Amino acid sequence: MFRNVHTTCLLTAGVSLLAFASGTAQARSDDAAASASATASAEADTGLGDIVVTAERREISLQQAPLSISAISSDTLRAANVTDITGLNGTVPGLVIAKSGGGERMLSIRGIGSETPENTNTQPGVSYHIDGVYIFNSIAASAAFIDVAQVEVLRGPQGTLFGQGSTGGTINVVSIDPSAADFSGNIGAGIGNYNYKEGNGALNVPISDTLALRGAFQFTKHDGYAHATQVPGVEKYDLDDEDSTGWRIGAKWSPTSNLSVTLNTIQYDSNTHGPAQKNILDPETDPRVLTQDYPGRSVVKTQLYTGVVRWETPFAVIKSITGFQKLHSEQAWDADALDTDLFFAQTYSPLSFTGYTYDHVALWQADTKSWSQEINIASNTAGPLSWVAGAVYLWSKNSQYINEYKGSDDDFLRPPLAMNTAYDDAAVGFLTYAELSSITREDYAFYAQATYALTDKLKLTGGARYNHDKASGTYDSLSGGSSSQTSGSYLQPSATAPRKASAWTGKAALEYQFDPSHMAYASFTRGFKPGGINSGSASGFGAYPIFGWTDAIKPTYAEEKVDSFEIGTKNRFMGDTLQLNASAFLYNYKNMQFLEEDPVLFAKGISNAPKARVWGAEIEGSWLATSALRIDASGSWLEGKFTAHYGALDPTAASAAQIAAGYPDYLFWTNFYAASAARESARVDIDGNRVPKLPRWQGTIAATYTAEIGPGKLTARGQVIYRGSYQSRVFNTGTVDQTPGYAQVNAMLKYEPTDTNTDITLRVTNLFDKNGLNSRVTDPYGSNQVFDTYIPPRQLILSIGYKF
Repeated sequence: MFRNVHTTCLLTAGVSLLAFASGTAQARSDDAAASASATASAEADTGLGDIVVTAERREISLQQAPLSISAISSDTLRAANVTDITGLNGTVPGLVIAKSGGGERMLSIRGIGSETPENTNTQPGVSYHIDGVYIFNSIAASAAFIDVAQVEVLRGPQGTLFGQGSTGGTINVVSIDPSAADFSGNIGAGIGNYNYKEGNGALNVPISDTLALRGAFQFTKHDGYAHATQVPGVEKYDLDDEDSTGWRIGAKWSPTSNLSVTLNTIQYDSNTHGPAQKNILDPETDPRVLTQDYPGRSVVKTQLYTGVVRWETPFAVIKSITGFQKLHSEQAWDADALDTDLFFAQTYSPLSFTGYTYDHVALWQADTKSWSQEINIASNTAGPLSWVAGAVYLWSKNSQYINEYKGSDDDFLRPPLAMNTAYDDAAVGFLTYAELSSITREDYAFYAQATYALTDKLKLTGGARYNHDKASGTYDSLSGGSSSQTSGSYLQPSATAPRKASAWTGKAALEYQFDPSHMAYASFTRGFKPGGINSGSASGFGAYPIFGWTDAIKPTYAEEKVDSFEIGTKNRFMGDTLQLNASAFLYNYKNMQFLEEDPVLFAKGISNAPKARVWGAEIEGSWLATSALRIDASGSWLEGKFTAHYGALDPTAASAAQIAAGYPDYLFWTNFYAASAARESARVDIDGNRVPKLPRWQGTIAATYTAEIGPGKLTARGQVIYRGSYQSRVFNTGTVDQTPGYAQVNAMLKYEPTDTNTDITLRVTNLFDKNGLNSRVTDPYGSNQVFDTYIPPRQLILSIGYKF
């Protein structure tokens, strides 16, 4: 019986040989809900509907955009229980979203993203936007999707229109606009296992023919999917729990038919025990049970304010996009991810007869304040030439305060110290590492891109962007419990050397429209990600400023550049009932930024791997098999390796060499040079290593069946997601860096009684309760332990919704 049910579920999900990505989004308009209904109706009658995206800083049909892009609708997000960006894992070709320490999300597309975990001063490799506004801090990417119309994922470097931080691609979350057309709204609530509770609602209120307001809220709460067993006073300390609330208020004023002003604010607040990060040495075999003794926590608060002015003139559409954002994050976690006995056994040195019983990050606080301004102009006339041009200014200040304790005493639950703690306070001596730093970035760019129709079928596109980046900062740190201050606070940041750089990027492309249903394109694009300041080395701490060792961490690190060559085709067949898009690409990558150890203890920073090459192919499709059955699928094959010699220093290898030389951490400072030289000797050449975050195979298939059952409509959906294994770091250290692949099955049943405006939905994610590995993380800041983070277990959610 069970086998039959198991097989039936797999077949239901597997029927979907062509699913999910390109056809799942509905066209965007001022009223996305109405648009979705209209599109669904049109599909039933005439074939696949058109999808409108903002891929090129203006609205364009997805099938006419000469680049690789996927769009995921709000309905698809809900069906798969995707409540934040991590849920997109595996659903878009080449996209990998890995959890890192604390609240970070490491986004990569086609292996290009960020290899600098827990360093919030670096820029991402995949830029993240909400309604076109650039989001500066990767921790903010964990915020929930609130009142979303669709999510657009642009794959490949976006060298002209999006610029910095887009070497891998761009993700843009598109919110539903207020509409003066009608009074409408929705409300919903749901419950599930793990004490799951959710609530959401939206209200659209026309104030007049020209002014409308829209408000939305949502909350999600559930118990932990995992728990720690050794936290004092707590039998089971929940991890991977959730308690988040978000809301949005927007206003749109359209005084004339060609002018609109849209204002929005999105607020998000999350307070949890943080992610479950299981040490691979944990003797407990259950991946949801962790032998840890420190009570982690994660607090994330984000504020986003946006303003968009759109003015349509006879010759061009002029748009102004203004954004202001704030982030406050407090993260604390068990950096050794074991209890005291287990960690002591791992760190015990027979040379000194000593070891450590704990390594805990009591506080990793990040505060970001930033604002941005963009103005762009897009042509609005018929003819062979279309164009877009613009200018962008970005300013951000990112501050960090860190407290870490590592020792062998009994008091392993020490709280973090206040920033103004005196230099001679006895509590300072227990700190292993502390940091108080701030980086201010100022960036501006100018860009232009034009497309010219050489014939009625052949178009040529060219674009260029000038990027200018400037960074300055302040920094002070403490290592080994000894403050360098002689009065006042124990940390007193001073200015580091500033850095500035400029770069040209751009794009050239040819596209050929064989007929209205078939097109092909070829493109060359150069992408750019700014360099930055290594605060420790810039302030004189590390092997480079102390010893002059040129392989050590430099005061600054270089910008990344990638040259991308891509070919692709987009097609509709069988009377617009079958859509098939495919692409292939080759990247030549220079100066990939990654987190590296320094020969001097605690002086790690960002380095550049000189060269890498990445190549692969992707396919997406949708098929309306019948008026009731829709099948969607996507998949990718990716390869990549480093192609130049570089001796990289792995923190685990450096620590092992240091201990073997007879200098465990507490003895490091007794023979500073010899201990540093031992660590330096552990470098390994990464030439030929596989590029991280690059699953060889990845894909998803889904089937959606809709039918009239009784007095209402039933929608059934099954989905299979597969994400292959990948290397988690540039070092490719055996099984330590090998993140295994996994398969996940999701299902949904939704029933909508006729003429009631209600729906009853049952969602099941991870149907077969697989312990899929989301990411494998090597702690880069002290313990050198390796953690696994898992996808959520089976989640059953029953919800009811009402629209009016």
